[in-house]
Amino acid sequence: MKYSLRLLSILLLLGAFLTACSSTTADTEVETEQPAAESTAELEALKAEVVANYADMVYANYVDAYETAVTLQTALQTFVANPSEETHQAAKDAWLAAREPYGQTEVYRFYGGPIDDADGPEGLINAWPLDEAYVDYVEGAPEAGIINNVAEYPEINAELLASLNEVGAEENISTGYHAIEFLLWGQDLSADGNGDRSYTDYTDAANAERRGQYLLAAADLLVGHLGDLVAAWDPNVSDNYRAEFLAQPVDEAIQKMLTGMGVLSKSELAGERIFVAYDNQDQEDEHSCFSDNTHRDIITNAQGILNMYSGSYTRVDGTVVSGASLADLVAELDADLAAEMDSLAETAVASTQTIHVPFDQAIVVAEHRPVVLESVNALQDQGDKLAEVASLLGVAINTSLPE
Repeated sequence: MKYSLRLLSILLLLGAFLTACSSTTADTEVETEQPAAESTAELEALKAEVVANYADMVYANYVDAYETAVTLQTALQTFVANPSEETHQAAKDAWLAAREPYGQTEVYRFYGGPIDDADGPEGLINAWPLDEAYVDYVEGAPEAGIINNVAEYPEINAELLASLNEVGAEENISTGYHAIEFLLWGQDLSADGNGDRSYTDYTDAANAERRGQYLLAAADLLVGHLGDLVAAWDPNVSDNYRAEFLAQPVDEAIQKMLTGMGVLSKSELAGERIFVAYDNQDQEDEHSCFSDNTHRDIITNAQGILNMYSGSYTRVDGTVVSGASLADLVAELDADLAAEMDSLAETAVASTQTIHVPFDQAIVVAEHRPVVLESVNALQDQGDKLAEVASLLGVAINTSLPE
């Protein structure tokens, strides 16, 4: 009997111990689950902040592109009204200034946003390369182009130019930055310089008045299309693309952001804009061949990617739009990948800044070519790393150009 009582006591004590352990384990599980839930909520909140900051940056960048295009338009109006060496140079300076913010907007493409959806104006804004003879005279063909075809195009206006853009061939570009560029600089026939069009093309040359009309009509279109993009991202409008972008599931928005960055880095910039010209060793394949401004196109495109990753855009007036970033998200989830991506983002921009100027010499002179290829490789590596970032964040992106 004493043994049975002792056994019973032991069993009771053991049961109490197991119950205590069970209670402790349950309490521990509750304690570990709660931080995980909080962490998930915090991560989702951070994602939403990243997407909202992206929308703010896009809007600010397009406002800058629009406002500098308006300044360009004003300079062109002054030039056409009073052609001179001084007003001609002022117009060219305004074109170069307008390219700076616009180059950084290229990262907002490639995911079907308002710039390049089915009705998007991208092809009317920044299409290239341009067949000069489609617009105006060229060496050996003094009567070439829309400007000199009075019989078929008696009146030059914005509607006509828009209707003729890319008709018959992709190179038949009649509108946008590069049509204006050609009308300001002319053909680049120099081995190491830019185009050398004279302001007298707008005074006493054949069809001088029509050339001025064309220039102003192209400027009207450019300003109008950029104004449409500003409206699409305006935070004060409740039913525009920005509102749709912010209303969609946050992961879908992040996927679009990363798609724009990845495609621009690996395929469009590294491939179409740099390597094609490098491989062909032909200045006709460079982006801004008439003004020899291609190096700035490349640098600003790369800077646009870094802007988006770091969540910070410096406006033309020097003010900064910044907030939660993709870099912040990656740092929260994978410190090693964050370090790798931070390094690649900085390296990619730095590599574009080392390319020899002018670009048309960088692609043909043997001593400069390796640096161009290094930039291509850095941008491609960045594109691949952005795909890894997408995977970390639970989405998949295709860094190839859309067909």
